[in-house]
Amino acid sequence: MRAVRVVAACAGFLLAATGATAQPAADGRLADNIRAHMGFLASDLLEGREAGSRGYDIAAEYVAAQFRQLGLKPAGDSGSYFQRVPLLAFRPADEGSLVIRRHGRAEPLAFGKDYVIGRNPLAAQTALTAPMVFVGYGVVAPEHRRDDYAGLDVRGKIVVALEGAPRFLQSEERAYYRNSRTKRAEAARRGAAGFISMSTPAGEKVSPFSRSVGVWREWGMTWGGSDGKPFVVAPDVVGVASVSVEGAAKLFAGARTPLEAVYRAADTPQGIVPRFALSGEAEVRYATETKLIESRNVAGLLEGSDPALQAETVVLSAHLDHVGIAEKGDGDRIHNGALDNASGVATTLEVARLAAEAPARPKRSLLFLMVTAEEKGLVGAEYFARNPTVPREGMVANVNLDMPILTYGFTDVVAFGAERSSIGPAARTAAQGLGVTLSPDPLPEEGLFTRSDHYRFVEAGVPSVFLMTGFAGPGEARFRGFLKDCYHRPCDDLSQPIDYAAGARFARINYEITRALADAPQRPAWNRGDFFGGKFAPQRHP
Repeated sequence: MRAVRVVAACAGFLLAATGATAQPAADGRLADNIRAHMGFLASDLLEGREAGSRGYDIAAEYVAAQFRQLGLKPAGDSGSYFQRVPLLAFRPADEGSLVIRRHGRAEPLAFGKDYVIGRNPLAAQTALTAPMVFVGYGVVAPEHRRDDYAGLDVRGKIVVALEGAPRFLQSEERAYYRNSRTKRAEAARRGAAGFISMSTPAGEKVSPFSRSVGVWREWGMTWGGSDGKPFVVAPDVVGVASVSVEGAAKLFAGARTPLEAVYRAADTPQGIVPRFALSGEAEVRYATETKLIESRNVAGLLEGSDPALQAETVVLSAHLDHVGIAEKGDGDRIHNGALDNASGVATTLEVARLAAEAPARPKRSLLFLMVTAEEKGLVGAEYFARNPTVPREGMVANVNLDMPILTYGFTDVVAFGAERSSIGPAARTAAQGLGVTLSPDPLPEEGLFTRSDHYRFVEAGVPSVFLMTGFAGPGEARFRGFLKDCYHRPCDDLSQPIDYAAGARFARINYEITRALADAPQRPAWNRGDFFGGKFAPQRHP
């Protein structure tokens, strides 16, 4: 605890050393402040800021000290800056077993080659034997008259679904339909007992299955409700396994449509594939280990100046956690998370500074929220969205900052979700005012729209935007190079060629967006007929 108190006491010094004053910061000072924040948050002292760790707690105290220095009102539990987040960590306790039984014979699949086992936070031991039904992509999209379950009876059976989603879908909607939670929830609605995710040929790319083999023992997390039970999507559907292309061939042995034909059909824009019951049964057994963990979100409020609007709140979020220290490996094992997401936290703190030091306060209130356990499945953001410390109906928008790649002078940004609501014009105006253009999603295959904290606000019906530095100029090479070489690796540290002036520019854009939303006469609203507005906020949806 002493280290935490020392860090909190010294937090003001780190910024004082940069020359920050009570006046609105010039961009040079913004850059210096971002350097100072990142220098501390991405230091070895914080040991990778894994949710529930000592390093994360120090980072949370640092952020709270910054909020206090800025005069933000505590917006956590019991008059503090902290919202307690009860977490349940879980991971496979063994490699498990997956066996296909057909015609009186048993064919075991090979762990790491054919399958990676599931995990079940609700039970120490999981066992299921059931027939299998192949449902294609498992997409049910009424707006496209698409139902991959049509004509199939999956009640009490194991659903086998292709990973991903058809290419004809708009990129953000495709991200929704390819999301594993969406697929499992649909399987649950149809009465399925289990779920298997099936790999597709990856070409020259590293397949999701290959990545999962490397991280199969990492801890996942979920949050606990007031009843003490862990929150799980589709709790009655057992997560059986992910299978590789080789494993899929064993599932499809003797199928009425050859697996190669299925893959060819899946690779078309519409992705319409034959769907049918597979022969035999799958038998799965595995163990899951769990542990209870405490962590905290950090929340500070700048109250709005307009008595008629101050009950409405624009939430700015960034995840404070990273992935901690690797259990194995030679040399440096600390994952410092400089760009993921010390850069996002640093820029959010400077947006808070710009707002707090502005000559006139924003009309609506601003909530600055640093969340825990994003790396474990957007858990801290989900906990807050479902258990907000501000009035739920008053949350009018979310602006999320996650992993800006600040290694080049970006000239464009990608504003995920902006065009789905009245946030769009604010984002466009803010970017153009700084000579920056808005670009479309350059990586639709990654499903980025559902992979950062803003999406938990979308699910709560709140219009949201998530900005990413763009691909113009050197952007694509820098972004792809980071994903390939340093994403979730120890080299995501301060030795990277970080452009702090780019960080200042990124903070400015997000401030201008936030200020426009806070001062607008009308609260942000979903566009008429928007997909996500209709899914998650029908009562607020024109």
